[in-house]
Amino acid sequence: MKEEVRLMKGNEAIAHAAIRFGFDGYFGYPITPQSEVLETLEELMPWETTGMTVLQAESEVAAINMVYGGAASGKAVMTSSSSPGVSLKQEGISYIAAASLPALILNVMRGGPGLGTIQPSQADYFQATKGGGHGDYHLIVLAPSTVQEMVDFVGLGMDLAFKYCTPSMILADGIVGQMMEKVVLPEQRPRRTEEEIRKQCPWAADGRKGGRKRNVVTSLELESSRMEVINHQLQERYREIEKNETRWEEIDVEGADYLIVAFGSIARICTKAKEMAAEKGIKIGIVRPITLWPFPTDAIRKAAEGKKGILCVELNAGQMIEDVRLAVHDAIPVEHFGRLGGIIPSPDEVVVALEEKLINK
Repeated sequence: MKEEVRLMKGNEAIAHAAIRFGFDGYFGYPITPQSEVLETLEELMPWETTGMTVLQAESEVAAINMVYGGAASGKAVMTSSSSPGVSLKQEGISYIAAASLPALILNVMRGGPGLGTIQPSQADYFQATKGGGHGDYHLIVLAPSTVQEMVDFVGLGMDLAFKYCTPSMILADGIVGQMMEKVVLPEQRPRRTEEEIRKQCPWAADGRKGGRKRNVVTSLELESSRMEVINHQLQERYREIEKNETRWEEIDVEGADYLIVAFGSIARICTKAKEMAAEKGIKIGIVRPITLWPFPTDAIRKAAEGKKGILCVELNAGQMIEDVRLAVHDAIPVEHFGRLGGIIPSPDEVVVALEEKLINK
């Protein structure tokens, strides 16, 4: 397939991207607002064109363990779900991280806690960036704000996962998953041959006998001293990721009096709020974290220099604000504005919040 321009939903774009980036398998379970990922893959039937396996598992727990098995054999595999479903996957995600396996996980967030609402949210920030499951581990977390980034981050997320032998997550909100935009789909990337997989993933457990030692992939280690060594190896890898893979976007930061920090679709709303504030003579710059982990701590610290305050705008009760406050070390005021329960703030609400919490305080 050649490069192609299409109009589609974010969830549909994920499915097309998974095929075009040469994934070997997708294992998932329906849940709103991300069900179109599985539905689109079933409609496209990539098993007939690229050989990609697409399977609706019996549960979220089964799906993530299928990903675990596929990743252990060196395959490019992924799953997708929404907030309650991702909670069910946490044990498997921790196992995949501990086994140092590459995999891609998509979370199209909905409102919670509990079953909550099918409306959009960003309240899984803590779960994604602080580990979520048990143990000391991290995921590489990419936060798209456009449907094009939904496409691009499928390839980037898997490339990073294989580069560092660790799972990656695309943390989207329901707005990006459901909205329609024009996207450029990449050219078809060929799936790797078995020989290429063995060269790229010498650690993979492929079940072969004779000629070489059979690999065993596990997250279990009963000897404490050995488990400590494994943990230190993981932490060293995470430091390398922090050094090399932190990503962010800045908009009109130079010359601004105030900063807004926002990710995902809310950063787009804040861009309009910045334009409205400019009509009132308020100069605002925006920092959009693209990797929520590793978090762009140094970039925000630098952007905050000389500013009068920072407003964190999130679809939650205040989660990313903790990382922003750590970045600036109380050098300037940092306030939060967010809507809950799936209610999306308007740009003028953002401007009013900035005035009330920072300018007129």
